[in-house]
Amino acid sequence: MTSPSWLDIAVQTPAHSGVGGLLSYRSPTPLAAGQLVRVPLGRREVLGVVWRVRPEAPSGIAPSAIKEITAVLDGIAPLDAQWLKLVQFSAQYYQRSIGEVALSALPPQLRDLNPTQLARRLKKLPAQAGPLQASRGHVLSGQQTTVLQHLAEQAGPFLLFGNTGSGKTEVYLQAVQSLLAADPRAQALLMVPEINLTPQLEARVQERFGREAVVSMHSGLTGAQRLKSWLAAHTGAARIVLGTRMAVFASMPQLQLIVVDEEHDPSYKQQEGARYSARDLAVYRGHLLGAKVVLGSATPSLESWHQSRPPDADGDPGGRYVRLHMPERVGAAALPQVRRVDMNHQARRAVLSAPLLATLQDRVAKGEQSMLLLNRRGYAPVLHCADCGWKSACKHCSAFRVFHKMDRTLRCHHCGFTDRVPRACPDCGNADIAPLGRGTEQLEEHLAELLADVKRPDGKPVRIARIDADTTRLKGALETQLAQVHSGEVDILVGTQMIAKGHDFRRITLVAAINPDSALFSSDFRAPERLFALLMQAAGRAGRAAGQGSPSEMLVQTFHPKHPLFDALKRHDYPAFAASELAERNAASLPPISHQALLRADARSQDVAQGFLSAARSALEDVLGRIPDGPQLLAQVSLYPTVPLSMQRVADVERAQMLLESPSRSDLHKVLTQLHALLHQLRSQPEHKGVIRWLVDVDPQAI
Repeated sequence: MTSPSWLDIAVQTPAHSGVGGLLSYRSPTPLAAGQLVRVPLGRREVLGVVWRVRPEAPSGIAPSAIKEITAVLDGIAPLDAQWLKLVQFSAQYYQRSIGEVALSALPPQLRDLNPTQLARRLKKLPAQAGPLQASRGHVLSGQQTTVLQHLAEQAGPFLLFGNTGSGKTEVYLQAVQSLLAADPRAQALLMVPEINLTPQLEARVQERFGREAVVSMHSGLTGAQRLKSWLAAHTGAARIVLGTRMAVFASMPQLQLIVVDEEHDPSYKQQEGARYSARDLAVYRGHLLGAKVVLGSATPSLESWHQSRPPDADGDPGGRYVRLHMPERVGAAALPQVRRVDMNHQARRAVLSAPLLATLQDRVAKGEQSMLLLNRRGYAPVLHCADCGWKSACKHCSAFRVFHKMDRTLRCHHCGFTDRVPRACPDCGNADIAPLGRGTEQLEEHLAELLADVKRPDGKPVRIARIDADTTRLKGALETQLAQVHSGEVDILVGTQMIAKGHDFRRITLVAAINPDSALFSSDFRAPERLFALLMQAAGRAGRAAGQGSPSEMLVQTFHPKHPLFDALKRHDYPAFAASELAERNAASLPPISHQALLRADARSQDVAQGFLSAARSALEDVLGRIPDGPQLLAQVSLYPTVPLSMQRVADVERAQMLLESPSRSDLHKVLTQLHALLHQLRSQPEHKGVIRWLVDVDPQAI
């Protein structure tokens, strides 16, 4: 009789639950680490990953009390050691359980399949891919050739700093092509920040390498599609994986190249569950595998820019990344001229300035396309009664419900609470309630009124389209709308940041930013960085095709035309903007100079949430005062007072936070490790029973 295997298995349990670690099971047959199994958990049967194989039964538990696994998914090869290390590092760094990170990285449908069902799925997979016959790419510019030489000759990681339209995508594809030509088994991972950018790049990659070699991974796929893509990548049948942040955990045994396009984008930071940064994990995964990592952007994150700084004469050894620069657009296309329109000199409450209106009319008359960026959807941010001061507040959140004129609703964009627009003010009965502020829906309507008499070159009326989260809800809607823009059916495109990033609009010659000022004086220290990136990315949609129509330009409507951010934007001078921002961050000891973590608590009342965090702080200070290096850690890590979140209540849940900050990343993590154990102890105390959940957000993107 074979002696049983004793196993530590990862199952899906959130970090704030009482069951956060690996669980012990036994198997009648020997198994390897990384094997997928089905195990009993309470009254359920769940998917697990064998994490460790023990030489003997764990101490402190009677062997008879250890449950036996239910089944082995032996049709799937075990996950490799590097994948297990990636997940273990992620769980440790981002303060989550190993099981939560590991199981959320696997396709959901895998959790419900038994070995027989899985075997049927595996039969449908394509055979192992052979050598690829890639089609020829574009003729490379001198700067693209130089960058590819650096990628081939150096280890990296690389920051590819290239202006919009400089041909970064072609560099990625050429790098993939060289890799796959050199090694018939190699795999490459191409990451994009958002789903709406995936179809465009997917078509281009499939055209170059063939449909069989490429799979996509993003949350817009069905469960069956996600499973099929994951299995193709895991077996090596897929040579190229194209996906959003979740793809950083794709099981790719022969992964040798990782590309993170638009690496600055906040979408790479997960905001639910394990709050990982896919960009940072891509760099770590490259380090684990010895794979090359390329981070690309026209407006790099200040973290990546700082990490790619060159050595200086004052003894700074420089950053860990290699910075590669592509300043010129492909062909003869020029960057758009940026014009600032001082709204202080325009008619009071004007939505569109006279210069912008005149320029729009001129572009429509010439048959050219324009794009208007307003990063606020809906018709108006709030409805307001001038008599009593009533506003359309959400009764479940610390936010206003947005007025959507199309379906006459007031909709909360945080909890989803929706109801009909009242006929009169609910408080005083005044029938004259009016919208305050403007969203994309109102801008589209206003444009149609102002340009009603403007004709296209063929004599037909102007055609305006709007792309935002409201117009793209239905499956396939975004692709249809983008196709209309590309074909020239649309004269003026109105939209939120969805239209500002990544799209290769060949016919647009004018871009306008309607109301960018709100981010200039935000309490969030990252707001100027995000605004500059958004405006630079939006400007990059104009003039991408050389010699087509009028010289391209961008108009920025602002009440603060002399702000340094707009000066740098006018010159397309990201390095100057970055130097200024980093100097301010350095003076204030803010990231990337320092490192931060947020401890957040959600409860039914603000007092309970803040009480839990304050108790955690007191307990942490007490523990650190009693351990050998505790006083030194307390001197290095600042624990700030507990405060409500800026959006204090969402869906009737009150939220509070406490910030931890340190110049030393390792010291911050030592403190977080101490904190983690304390939080479980505190949660069980009667006075904290009202706490719904707590979470730790390491390297938070918003405070």
